[in-house]
Amino acid sequence: MFAIALGITACRPEDKTEIDPDKALSGGPLLTTFDASENAFGHQANGLTFTEDGRFVSGNSLFQSNWVAAPASVQSLDGLGPMFNVSSCGGCHFKDGRAKPVWENNAPQNGLLFRLSIPGTDLHGGPLGEPNYGEQLQDRAILDAKIEGKIRITYTEIPGNYPDGSAYSLRKPTYTPEGLNFGDLQPGFMLSPRIAQQLSGLGLLEALSENTILALSDPADANGDGISGRPNYVWDASLQKSVLGRFGWKANQPDLKQQTAAAFNGDIGITSSIFPLEGFTPAQQQLYAHIPNGGSPELSDEQLGKVTFYLQVLAVPARRDLNNTQAQNGEILFAKIGCDKCHSPLLETDNSHPIAVLRNTTIRPYTDMLLHDMGPELADGRPDFLADGQEWRTQPLWGIGMIRTVNKHQFLLHDGRARNIEEAILWHGGEAQGSREAFKSLKKQEREDLLRFLERL
Repeated sequence: MFAIALGITACRPEDKTEIDPDKALSGGPLLTTFDASENAFGHQANGLTFTEDGRFVSGNSLFQSNWVAAPASVQSLDGLGPMFNVSSCGGCHFKDGRAKPVWENNAPQNGLLFRLSIPGTDLHGGPLGEPNYGEQLQDRAILDAKIEGKIRITYTEIPGNYPDGSAYSLRKPTYTPEGLNFGDLQPGFMLSPRIAQQLSGLGLLEALSENTILALSDPADANGDGISGRPNYVWDASLQKSVLGRFGWKANQPDLKQQTAAAFNGDIGITSSIFPLEGFTPAQQQLYAHIPNGGSPELSDEQLGKVTFYLQVLAVPARRDLNNTQAQNGEILFAKIGCDKCHSPLLETDNSHPIAVLRNTTIRPYTDMLLHDMGPELADGRPDFLADGQEWRTQPLWGIGMIRTVNKHQFLLHDGRARNIEEAILWHGGEAQGSREAFKSLKKQEREDLLRFLERL
């Protein structure tokens, strides 16, 4: 592991006067890593106890392990499926990073999931699953089962020009369900693509107090700046009540434990004490009642706790090249055009989190954890608790510049449609439309400076 003591990268000819070195500490002094290699997203926090260090190692092993169909000789890892999307957590989050869409040869996806629902809500105010396929389309199955179906992705190029005449092109995706094995999708069904995100710093976001997040909200736009971020409130299955949502593209999960249990259940087909039932529709339940499971539940509380802890203490890549003149100018422009109104640069974690290294830490995540209307061009049309079909949670920007190094791509936004940071900005609408237009109106060098700043987060 790279230690904090390695410090800031050396100055280069185009550099100027140094700025505050603490700006490099994206995750604070204990959860920042200076590793800028392909392993940048996989480091544990400094300062863990001997016991915590062991839990991290065990959680990492479980995170990377492939689950298999039951019965199996390794009983602690059996119960896969019967339908599933991946066989391990690492199957979506390679090197703890970000997935990319697969659009060739109708192959199964590795980390691009498709949520399904119909109009209405369930007993707790969440989405109502599609009757024949449930809440998520699963494109893999064990030997004795059938896949639910696949999604064919096609793209349409949308050319455009900046006011200075420079050209750009965006690609708009179209999603077509194919090879459905359990009947037609109900008329009026809603489909939402969700790409698997990089995982660093999640524990620090969990350690933000509810008051800290709510202080950033302005649902009625009382200050008149056109930004009206608001919280999502979602069902906590453990507490059996509605609480603040934090995780997922629409902030539809309350904490990392439930987020992890939901991923095991929906993505791998593994039950837990939080989600004890297989995600079968009634027709699937009749068809697959004979298939053995891996226990009740298949994922023990001890295993769930270890994987959750692993996610909670993953460190964040440091901001790089602090003294670079262009990046410094880009940081100024980032605030000038209003990007920081949603992507809040500086927050402070609470002092009450059970993991000591997460407490009382100044972090630089560039998110407010709130829902924002991103306009019709990015809309999925699918409500998720209080989030409507045009709202998304502000994506944290820390580590965004390392995705290309770790995962060998830079496909961004909720469905990976943007091929780089520039395209992601150009897709922003709704509350972010003013900032998008301000970005487009910048001089070419200024746009490059802003992008250079983001590439170094």
